[in-house]
Amino acid sequence: MTKKPDWLQNPWKQNPWFESVAVAQQRARKRLPAPVYGALVAGSERGQTIDDNQRAFTEIQFAPHVAGHQAERAMATTVMGQDVSLPVLISPTGVQAVHPDGEVAVARAAASRGTVMGLSNFASKSVEEVCAVNDRTFFQMYWTGQRDVMVQRMERAHAAGAKGLIATLDWSFSMGRDWGSPEIPEKVDLKTMVRMAPQVATKPRWLWEFGRTGQIPDLRAPNLAPPDGGEAPTFFGAYYEWMTTTPPTWDDVDWMRETWAQISGGRPFMLKGVCRVDDAKRAVDAGVAAISVSNHGGNNLDGTPATIRVLHPIAEAVGDQVEVLMDGGIRRGSDVVKALALGARAVMIGRAYLWGLAANGEEGVGNVLDVLRSGIDSALLGLGLSSIDQLTPDVVEVPEGFMRPLGVPART
Repeated sequence: MTKKPDWLQNPWKQNPWFESVAVAQQRARKRLPAPVYGALVAGSERGQTIDDNQRAFTEIQFAPHVAGHQAERAMATTVMGQDVSLPVLISPTGVQAVHPDGEVAVARAAASRGTVMGLSNFASKSVEEVCAVNDRTFFQMYWTGQRDVMVQRMERAHAAGAKGLIATLDWSFSMGRDWGSPEIPEKVDLKTMVRMAPQVATKPRWLWEFGRTGQIPDLRAPNLAPPDGGEAPTFFGAYYEWMTTTPPTWDDVDWMRETWAQISGGRPFMLKGVCRVDDAKRAVDAGVAAISVSNHGGNNLDGTPATIRVLHPIAEAVGDQVEVLMDGGIRRGSDVVKALALGARAVMIGRAYLWGLAANGEEGVGNVLDVLRSGIDSALLGLGLSSIDQLTPDVVEVPEGFMRPLGVPART
C-alpha cells in the first residue's frame, strides 16, 4: 500500500516547503530573534532604494500569447566560464549566522540546483569549507587592508578552488535607519547571551537549532584570518578595517584584476556595484570579465535608483564586451525574466536565499531556487519562448520614463 504524503496524514502540520519568497520571509521573521531578522532586512536611511528595488519590477508588464506556447523551455547559461542550470546565482552576503550551517548550507543547496555560490570575505564559514561542497564558488572581496593582505586573501581563495573573484567596491557607509538599526553584538559570549536572553528565548526553534549542534552563532570572519594562524577578526573588526582603508581608485581596480589573474592563472574577475554607464565603460577598460549592476541591495547610498531601472542603458553600452549581471529586488522568477529581457545575462540573489536559509536551512535555500526556476519557466511559457536566449526588450512593456541612464552626458 502506498504511503500517504505527510500533508494528507496531518493537513494541519506545517509544510516545510513554501510556495514563494514572500512566505519564506514570513517564516524567517517568525523563526528569528528580532535583531537577527532586522539585520537581514537591512537597508539604509529612509529605505528609498530598498523599496524601489522591488517596486520597480511591478511597473514592467508582460504581453502573453494565447497559443503557440513551447512544450520545453531552456534556462541554462554560463557565467564567467561556469555552466549554470538557471540564470540565478548566490550573491555574496556577510556573516550568515541565521543557521548553524550558514554558508555551507547555502553552497550545498546551490550545488544541488546547479548554480554558482558567491562567498563573502565577511562570511561565517571558510572558503575551504564552502569550495569543498560547491566547486562553482566565486570568492568576493572588499577593498580592505593593505595590498599584501589582499594578495594573501586572493592566494588563499585560489588555493581553496575559487573559480572567480568578485570585487565589491560600492559602499558609502550610510548610517542610521528611520525604522531603527538592530543591535548586533561584537561577539556572542556568556555576557551577551544573558543580556539578549529575553529576545532569544521567544524563538525556541531557532535556539534549539543551534543547541542541537553544540554551537553558538559565530560572528567572526574566518576568511580574514591572518596567514600565521592567528584568530579571525570579529565582523566589526573586519568592518573597521574596511572603513579605515583608503577608498580604491580605478588604478586599484586594474591592479586587483591583474593580480587575481596572475595568482589564478587567468580566472575571471567581476566588478560588483556598477550603476552608471560611464563606470561600466571604465570597467571594460580595466579588463574585467563581468560586472554586476548593483546598489548593494539598498544598503548603500539611499536615493540610488532601482538596479532594474539602470540595467538596460548599461547593457546597451557594454553588454557586447563584458557579461552583465544584476542584483537587487529579485523575489520571483518573473523578476528574473524581466532582468534578462533588459540585458542581464543572469541575476544574483541575496535576501531571498537568506530568508530560505532562516526558514528551513539548506532545504529552504533549495526551495527558494526552485521557486525562482518555476517562475522563470512559467514566464517563458506565457511569452511563447523556448529559451532565455530569446528574451529581448520587445517581450516586456516598460513605461515611459522608467529607465535611469546614469552617467550619460545630457543631450543638448
